[in-house]
Amino acid sequence: MRNLLTKGVVLGAAALLVLTACGSERDDEGDSGSGGGGSTGEAEAGFAADSLVGVALPAKTSENWVLAGDLFTNGLKEAGFQADVQYAGASTTVADQQQQINAMVTKGAKVIVIGATDAKQLSTQVAQAKQSGATVIAYDRLIANTPDLDYYVAFDNFKVGELQGQALLDGMKAKKPNGPYTIELFSGSPDDNNSKVFFDGAMSILQPAIESGDVVVGSKQTDIKQTATQGWEAENAQSRMDSLLNSAYTGDKELDGVLSPNDNLARAILTSVEGAGKPVPVVTGQDSEVESVKSIMAGKQYSTINKDTRKLVAQTITMVKSLQAGDEPEVNDTESYDNGVKVIPSYLLDPVIVTKENAAEAYADDPTLGPLTK
Repeated sequence: MRNLLTKGVVLGAAALLVLTACGSERDDEGDSGSGGGGSTGEAEAGFAADSLVGVALPAKTSENWVLAGDLFTNGLKEAGFQADVQYAGASTTVADQQQQINAMVTKGAKVIVIGATDAKQLSTQVAQAKQSGATVIAYDRLIANTPDLDYYVAFDNFKVGELQGQALLDGMKAKKPNGPYTIELFSGSPDDNNSKVFFDGAMSILQPAIESGDVVVGSKQTDIKQTATQGWEAENAQSRMDSLLNSAYTGDKELDGVLSPNDNLARAILTSVEGAGKPVPVVTGQDSEVESVKSIMAGKQYSTINKDTRKLVAQTITMVKSLQAGDEPEVNDTESYDNGVKVIPSYLLDPVIVTKENAAEAYADDPTLGPLTK
């Protein structure tokens, strides 16, 4: 169903060049910073090693976004680039990010890395960046409905969902060997393209169990529009969980598990359950946030996903270095991520499911999280 796309450099046919003593009519040989190989067939040159690289990130709604900003700032500077790292405002409105990307274009950024606030409202800015000669890399969140996006670098987000769905089933079975199991479903913010990818991955695992009757959604709210959590805000998840408990879990009816798309929402869901005096269900998560790792080790939150931000930023900077040198950045997937206009050449990293059982191994080289698992 998907077309195999590669981002190639179109080379002109080789021709025998007859050079005359008059330099005014000679073909451009692409030396001395000309920026291209002209008719010699040489690969197009990159850009100056100290060029500006823009990084537009969403609001600081999770520990990973805060860490990413610091890593980009330091890593790009260490690589010799000028770094312009910006966060969208606390309101998470896309207008901030649109203005920031426009400013990066105006400043002459050669590469613009975008962690999208709203995946569907940046096509104009991406087009302007492309027209200016910049390369645009979507970071973590795919940007939708634009032919001008060049690359995507992320953890495999569909696999993240699959791991969450399987962890929910495994955790409930370990706690209660025989079903059926009653669950509730939560998804992320509807303006984040990843939310649907996570949810679809999880439902690819859970739907067969729901159809067989082994798993029951107590509230019957299974559509992503019903399960969405606007802005990824914890208070929105807690409020919805409060409502679900009051409407669908009165009396002795038990809740066995909750699909939570990230750690911040997982903790809010657990707060709601504990406040209602209900037994703690199996709750999934993502992002390996400190408080959630502590919760996992304490036997509350069941699982999280380790998506090492250090590796993701490092891979993005590696792509920037390749572009600077005039090379094609390495990609490892040219089939999976269709933004509605084209399939985006992608570099995908593997996420890792983490439970109490494998936490020490998963975070062995993490100076912050490793000590929490001792």
